[in-house]
Amino acid sequence: MFFLKLFSRKTKVNEAIVIRTYETIVAAARQPEYFSDWHVPDTALGRFESLSLHMILFLRRAKAASQPLRELGQEVVEEFFKDVDHSLRELGIGDAGVPKRMKKLAKMFYGRAETYDRAIANNDSLSLDEALRRNINPENKAWDEAALLSTHVFHVIDGLNAQSDEALIMGNLSFPIAVL
Repeated sequence: MFFLKLFSRKTKVNEAIVIRTYETIVAAARQPEYFSDWHVPDTALGRFESLSLHMILFLRRAKAASQPLRELGQEVVEEFFKDVDHSLRELGIGDAGVPKRMKKLAKMFYGRAETYDRAIANNDSLSLDEALRRNINPENKAWDEAALLSTHVFHVIDGLNAQSDEALIMGNLSFPIAVL
């Protein structure tokens, strides 16, 4: 019952949990190995792709869970898009251009979520490799590290699934470290 009350309205506790969860996802997406060892482009778009992937993996875990965790997932997505909006403005995109770009980025995010989820649900690492290659490093058709990242994605899923709903609801999320 405590958890239902916790997420029934915006509270300072809830806000702190959302921020802590989102910051954990951001930190996981910014592990240097993604950019140095696996050659995810260290650009604004490459960082968006890495963050989107981690958000998608967290949301996939949250969707299969209890109502409070699904609600937390939704609030974390809202925080993600607020951050994306803020980042666009920091990049110098004016008020008139932000909504158009936000719409495009949201479409990209949800399209990737659907594609990655389908490959993961079918345990199809080849399809996931191809989707990651196409989305994260489209300039490099021979991006061999896509297979390493795909393997890591399944490792992350196992790590997220091993965490209890209760721990995640309290903002105690952790991601496995990226390893070769």
